[in-house]
Amino acid sequence: MATITVRQTGSPIRRKKDQRATLVGLGLNKQGRTATHEDTPSIRGMIAKVAHMVEIVE
Repeated sequence: MATITVRQTGSPIRRKKDQRATLVGLGLNKQGRTATHEDTPSIRGMIAKVAHMVEIVE
């Protein structure tokens, strides 16, 4: 299955708790960290929820 790599670009400080939890669910907790996941609709939904704090790395 295809994979997708995500890099955190924004800080979770002063964000809602559910957005912080989404970052933790993606395996991110500090700016500049990357995580690789299978490209599934649930992961895409998590990325869409915190799109202002992450970027997809090619």
